[in-house]
Amino acid sequence: MARRFPALDRAAPVPLLRRSRPIDLVHLAKQCLGDAALEHEVLRLFDTTIKTYLTRLLAAEAPDQVLFALHTIKGAAVGVGAFTIADLAKGMEADARAGVSINPEQIDDLKMAVEEVSVFVSDVLDKDSQ
Repeated sequence: MARRFPALDRAAPVPLLRRSRPIDLVHLAKQCLGDAALEHEVLRLFDTTIKTYLTRLLAAEAPDQVLFALHTIKGAAVGVGAFTIADLAKGMEADARAGVSINPEQIDDLKMAVEEVSVFVSDVLDKDSQ
């Protein structure tokens, strides 16, 4: 008979445990086939993309604009390994598709995650340029 361990029931799922950094650099390296210069270029482009589409999300007036911005953020984030941003955008996109209003707290969480990633990208690029 299997024993249950209450502490394990409260443990975070494995995908959350791997998110100690805002961007999974191993995932990014695999996506870029280990090419460090390509990784840096992808990080720069990603940083610009998520800031641009966050701005578009905040200015969106129509549901299709909201969905497009969230879907773009989600896709870009998955590609580089920014899984926290991807998960936030995915949840917000699902809510928007279901007709549920996105609450300000969700927007604040996304803005904080974008800022965290932006700082992380800057740190990675600065460190690697030295």
